[in-house]
Amino acid sequence: MRSFIAETPEQLFSYGTLQQADVQLATFGRLLDGRPDQLPGYRLALLAIDDAQVVTTSGKTHHPIASRSGEPTACVPGAVLAISLAELRQADGYEVAAYRRERVTLKSGMQAWAYVDARDAAP
Repeated sequence: MRSFIAETPEQLFSYGTLQQADVQLATFGRLLDGRPDQLPGYRLALLAIDDAQVVTTSGKTHHPIASRSGEPTACVPGAVLAISLAELRQADGYEVAAYRRERVTLKSGMQAWAYVDARDAAP
């Protein structure tokens, strides 16, 4: 009999294509459950994607990107996805270089990873 140690899930906040069923299946090999939440202090813009594989996976040439707004009332809606550490690395492989994975505090108070604009200075 084979035994395994269950991984502690990582929390990933997604406001874009990682919420799409087809992207989840292509990236993680399964569908993820998501809980609604919000990322305060950020605003959304669209980013042109020039990575052909990512465009093929998402079906979109432009993806949303969250940048710090400097406005305390700004908020980005999305979903918190519970994934394994290995799946977090798979998500890293899906995201293009314009995004940086950062630890954030969501409106609910939960700490999660989020892919934000890499041009923003780290906190």
